[in-house]
Amino acid sequence: MKDPIAIFDSGLGGLTVVAELRRQLPKECFVYFGDTARVPYGCKSAQTVKRFVLQAVEFLLQFDPKIIVAACNTASSMALETLQEVVDIPVIGVIEPGAQAAVKAAGEKCIAIIGTEATIGSRAYHRAIWQLRTQARIVAKACPLLVSMVEEGRGPSDAVVRMVVQEYLGPLKEHDLGVLLLGCTHYPLLREAFAEAVGPKVALIDSAYHTAEQVAELVSKTVPEDSKASESATVHCYVTDNPERFASLGAKFLHEALGQVSYVPLDALIADPGGALGVLARGKAGTDVDAIAEIGPAGDRGKPGGVG
Repeated sequence: MKDPIAIFDSGLGGLTVVAELRRQLPKECFVYFGDTARVPYGCKSAQTVKRFVLQAVEFLLQFDPKIIVAACNTASSMALETLQEVVDIPVIGVIEPGAQAAVKAAGEKCIAIIGTEATIGSRAYHRAIWQLRTQARIVAKACPLLVSMVEEGRGPSDAVVRMVVQEYLGPLKEHDLGVLLLGCTHYPLLREAFAEAVGPKVALIDSAYHTAEQVAELVSKTVPEDSKASESATVHCYVTDNPERFASLGAKFLHEALGQVSYVPLDALIADPGGALGVLARGKAGTDVDAIAEIGPAGDRGKPGGVG
């Protein structure tokens, strides 16, 4: 596996990005890290999320990837800038591609954003959208139950899923919606439930698709020819808990059987005295390890998302 594209997520959701990447880059190899032992990230503090993300990226760097994709909205909203500062290869998140697509599709109508508590609380999508259109109207709703439902294997026709989606999205319909932005890579698996809840006149924006477009464009423009894949695509998955279950449920995300899924004990990520923070700090001269670990004032650490 030479010069793969590396993708990480809190669990299964990032496989929606992998599926799009495989469609748009059929000859590339991929390595995927799913932190299934600690999913979901969306209800955890900002400092905790950043530490988890740094550990995931350190693990992926051993494969010498040419690009890293943060296929997790919570991780993208909290840790992307830090990763881009300390890693010397491109790191792509899912926030900006989704925001760009939402602004383009909404016209003058309101943009509704749904996501985890942390993603919504960070207001990362708000900032990205307002940078593109300062007068854009935005309404946002945290949907904390949905990631766990997807990780349980529940689909859009599940009665409980439909009830919860209606509960979350019902109030949003009071606004003049043009777009519903799916601000979590788990959410495309529930697309039909969202469409039913908001009606056919509201466009659903899947950040996974648009992130894959951006990655494909970056590969074509910036990756040297000798680093581009020449063989059929492969996907190697690594997870921190229950690889058998991941392989079974992951097939729904990829729309095909998963190949190799390997178990990575959490101890292997956190027991090394150097750890993710040490490796990344050493990769950037003069970077202080504690500074990388920190994400905000101490008063923010106990709050979901740490901001907002």
